[in-house]
Amino acid sequence: MKVIKMQRNSIDCIICGMENPLSLKAKFYELEDNTLASIFTYKNEHQSYPDRTHGGMITALLDELMGRTLWITEPDSFGVTTSISVTFRKPVPLGKELKAHAVMTFNSRLGFTTKGELYDMDGTLLAEATGKFLKLPPEKAFEDRSHAVDTMKYLPEKDVDEIVFP
Repeated sequence: MKVIKMQRNSIDCIICGMENPLSLKAKFYELEDNTLASIFTYKNEHQSYPDRTHGGMITALLDELMGRTLWITEPDSFGVTTSISVTFRKPVPLGKELKAHAVMTFNSRLGFTTKGELYDMDGTLLAEATGKFLKLPPEKAFEDRSHAVDTMKYLPEKDVDEIVFP
């Protein structure tokens, strides 16, 4: 799939925060089929057992990715997770580039549902998830709207033109 647009990154988020030393600094790519992708690498700080990524960090990445699918069509709204279910298929390695993909499967005025998948770069499925999200306008998601705008101040340069998923 061709990359159409990059999404903004925040300052402090554990997944996309550009100034958080523990962050994945994951980038998010809007694709031509209205799905969302991410490319990132888990660090040693994200481990559970030696050489394995903690399930909470895998879940956090999938949660972030799935919630951001809303921004493809509604960039001024925020998705708040109401439920998430993750199935871990294979151990997720540390220190290796990985890719993830999410698609919105249902969208209504109040909420949306999504499906997300995490792969190694060879296309092996490592984890998959489904999520339900409540839509919130910025004035309800943040007490101070300016904080939301300031927080999402980074726009990464487009560094790939196409991302392939099975």
